[in-house]
Amino acid sequence: MTNEELILERLESIESQLAPLAQSAKSMSEFKDDLTFLAQPATQVLVKELADVEASFQLEDLMELAKRMLKSVRNITWSLGQLENIIDFVTTLEPLLKTSVPQIINYLDDLEQRGVLRIIGATLDFRSKVAEAYTPEDIDQIGDGLVALLNLAKKISDPQAVALLEQLAEMPASVDLTVSKDVGPWGLFCACYNKEVKEGLGVLMELTKAMGKMKGE
Repeated sequence: MTNEELILERLESIESQLAPLAQSAKSMSEFKDDLTFLAQPATQVLVKELADVEASFQLEDLMELAKRMLKSVRNITWSLGQLENIIDFVTTLEPLLKTSVPQIINYLDDLEQRGVLRIIGATLDFRSKVAEAYTPEDIDQIGDGLVALLNLAKKISDPQAVALLEQLAEMPASVDLTVSKDVGPWGLFCACYNKEVKEGLGVLMELTKAMGKMKGE
């Protein structure tokens, strides 16, 4: 083999070894071109956004922020621990909320269906109207009057008082005024022999005594 053939063979061997490197370099060049094409819009957007904060941003501020963060590492760590506790609490509470919230909604819906919420709303409106119409002194005076009325209602609720009021309420229905006649002194004297008149006079006498006690008090 001549020297020329030997040189050509070595050149072919070197070319075959350099071919993968050339292909890799070509691929890298294409990747660089693609990256440059994509980086240009991103760079423009970044420059535009940074232009807004250029006047208020200083490198010293960034260093100050870094120093304060390094000084507050303990507080940041504590805050992260508390955040983990909150997350654990929410995770634990979530199943309870899933069961209790529908029950609360059903309970409120039942109150709405029964009109309880409307009554509460009307009560609030009533209180606002009372507050507009009366002063606090008037409310105190009304409260004293209501206490007195409640005391009176307590006395009226006595069984004897209730029975007497019921009888008095039934009395007009049992009286027929169409058969009433004029009565003079003699007729009144004769009526005293009637049993019902005697009983009525007895009741009237007891009521008269009670009314006399009212005058003394």
